[in-house]
Amino acid sequence: MDAGMLTPAHFNQKQQGSLPGELGVQVTAVDEVGIAATMEITPRHMAPNGFLHAASVVTLADSCCGYGCMSRLPEGAIGFTTIELKSNHLGTAREGSIECRATPVHLGRTTHVWDATVTANGKTIALFRCTQMILRPKS
Repeated sequence: MDAGMLTPAHFNQKQQGSLPGELGVQVTAVDEVGIAATMEITPRHMAPNGFLHAASVVTLADSCCGYGCMSRLPEGAIGFTTIELKSNHLGTAREGSIECRATPVHLGRTTHVWDATVTANGKTIALFRCTQMILRPKS
């Protein structure tokens, strides 16, 4: 992918009509550190118990890690797929927004591993790790 296309606007447009776009994920940075995004909390993000649904948090974190992987695909790769993810939820939020920063831990030829931290009001509410398998054309 052309490095000039790897901007927040590129990812925000690309996700329209998919889960991250429907939930309001907004990529705010694509840089040498990784990917950052935010998501405004609305009633659609809540669980029936009145707290932020874990799946909303996972959507934000997984999207950041996926976009990070897309931005760092090795030469010859045609894409990726998530093969494992893990999240630890340490807190919650009921209003405002949540933010995420994803950073690469391992950028290999066949796999990537990304870590993400999700915060609300400056407090860490989730830690996330995602492993992606790099896809290549069939020979």
